[in-house]
Amino acid sequence: MNILCRTGVVLLLASSLAGCDPLYDLLEIPNPKENAQKESDAQAIGAACRYSGRSLEDCYTLNPEYSKTDIYLGWREMNGYMTDNDIQPVPSLLVPGAMMTPEAAAERAARDAENAAPPPAPAAPGEAEAPPPAASGD
Repeated sequence: MNILCRTGVVLLLASSLAGCDPLYDLLEIPNPKENAQKESDAQAIGAACRYSGRSLEDCYTLNPEYSKTDIYLGWREMNGYMTDNDIQPVPSLLVPGAMMTPEAAAERAARDAENAAPPPAPAAPGEAEAPPPAASGD
């Protein structure tokens, strides 16, 4: 009876702690759920890099917070799939900064307006424009 009670208590504690994510944080133990998610994210990033024709080294540089091994696994898997099915890379057509939030776009426009030089005053009719200053030979 005593062994049965101990076994029951151990099973009860184990089952109650199995889904306790704060316990991992408290004990500073890596959470297997987070690790699995990060691994699959890195593999998806690697596959996306390969599909877009981006080099593996560029993918590593752009995603330093992910494991190079997991990025490579995704890249290699996509490379095999693309080779087997004769799929060509599809390069990105987005221009950097094109996908900005309205707030970021307004902030950039204000900053650009502050930095812009005022346009030169138009020359009066009949006045010749002054030649540009000569470059010094220094």
